[in-house]
Amino acid sequence: MTKILITGSLGQIGNELAEKLRVKYGKENVIGTDIRKPTDESRQQGPFVYLDVLDQSSLKRLVVDYDVNWIIHNASLLSAAGEKTPHLALNVNIRGFENVIEAARIYDLRIIAPSSIAAFGPSSPKKNTPDLTIMRPNTIYGLSKVYLELLGEYYHKKWGVDFRSIRYPGIISSKAPPGGGTTDYAVNIFYDALEKKSYNCFLAPETVLPMMYIPDCLKATLQLLEISSEKLRQRTFNLAAISFNPAELASSITKFIPEFTIQYKPDFRQSIADSWPSSIDDSEARKQWGWKHDYDLQSVTLDMLKNLSKRLNIPFTS
Repeated sequence: MTKILITGSLGQIGNELAEKLRVKYGKENVIGTDIRKPTDESRQQGPFVYLDVLDQSSLKRLVVDYDVNWIIHNASLLSAAGEKTPHLALNVNIRGFENVIEAARIYDLRIIAPSSIAAFGPSSPKKNTPDLTIMRPNTIYGLSKVYLELLGEYYHKKWGVDFRSIRYPGIISSKAPPGGGTTDYAVNIFYDALEKKSYNCFLAPETVLPMMYIPDCLKATLQLLEISSEKLRQRTFNLAAISFNPAELASSITKFIPEFTIQYKPDFRQSIADSWPSSIDDSEARKQWGWKHDYDLQSVTLDMLKNLSKRLNIPFTS
């Protein structure tokens, strides 16, 4: 029987991923963990246990007590939050992953630990960035993700650990609040569009970044998690869907909210965004495990506005 443990399960991706996995594998077979207190709704969805990924002993105990055989490691400090507290990001993102990958080695677990487009840097190709290229990130978050990729591949080659990783683009979701990432503008903007009819953007209007809607993100994660290891010719994959800039997103929103306006006030996150690709080549993910995205910019915009308007109890008609 498949038993799945998710670290950082209350985050933007972890929360919805746990819900999807419980539908498929059974409520009791997906164990959520985090250092935050779950809502009553989260507790009712399935097992939840407090876990600090820096506590390797507690992590091992959970693996044994719940007979875990797959781990999804989502616990991480994101790019903007990491730049504000780099020493904490080092601990959580690097020491935390070391503990998780070591548990995977000891107990022969399948592990998927997401990476990010932040693993690329100013010297990486900006357009159609390939899986294998120069990777010299200039943020602590990006640095930690390069380390995660390399250490995971080392554990796979040295000890046969079934490590897998996806370089996520910016993820857009209506259910979980933003978690401190540079691409968070693409979530915040929808809240302000509905509540204020205007938005102050911390990136410049022409800043193109790779993005993805959460249903596509969840689909891709499950595809890579479930595929047989023998079918994979590499361990870390680019993942892409759509690329756009703040001006294009704002224009898409005005099709449904004509009075919406946007102002641009770039801050420290602009230099982070400028160091990342504007588009990435995910052809290997499409070849090796059948990845294909479903949502374009317009369908993302409409679905976000519909879902958020219900959550915020704000009238919206498309």
